[in-house]
Formats: sequence, structure tokens, C-alpha cells
Amino acid sequence: MSNVTTVGIDLAKNVFSLHAVDGRGVVVLRKTVNRARLAAVVAQLPACLIGLEACSGAHERARRFARHGHTVRPTLPTRQRSTAAARRAACVAGGSRRAEANLRRAQATRG
Repeated sequence: MSNVTTVGIDLAKNVFSLHAVDGRGVVVLRKTVNRARLAAVVAQLPACLIGLEACSGAHERARRFARHGHTVRPTLPTRQRSTAAARRAACVAGGSRRAEANLRRAQATRG
């Protein structure tokens, strides 16, 4: 897990889906964890970009994850509501990677 660069987390009430990719976009971790184990799993990850769907609990989780050195980016909820939480987590991870790339591009053009 040392090469994880981006993690997408689908937030739910009791079960969370994690989808982690490396710098090339290759999936290195797909995991479903319960509420009690989420903080421990995220604490074991190397410092990386974490994407969460923005909701009422996302900001509190973002603060907790940031304490472990992660960069957290809340994203807009996906419009395509699939029934598989793992697919939603993958969408969040992909959206976070694109948002990060767009931010870097915008900062580079400003000088």
C-alpha cells in the first residue's frame, strides 16, 4: 500500500467502500470496511489525496483524515446513483484525481 496516491471513499451509514489507485491509475486497493474500522484503515495509508462525496458527515471525516497527513477533497455527489458502493467509490477517486490535475494546471498557468 506504499504506492497509494488517491483514495475514493463512498460514505454510508455503517459500511464504507474504499477504492485506492497509484500514480498511474492502477487499482491497488478495493476494500469495504465498517464504521469502527474506517479510521484505522485510513491511518495506515501513506499520505495521499482522499476524495469524499460532500455530505453532512464528510467535513468531520475530512478533518479526522487530515490529522493523519492526508489531503482531503470533498467532491460533488455523483449524479449517477449506481447500486454498487464500490463503483461510487471509484467515481469519487477518479473525480478527485481530475480535480487535483485541474488545480495544478490552473496554478501553473498563473505563474
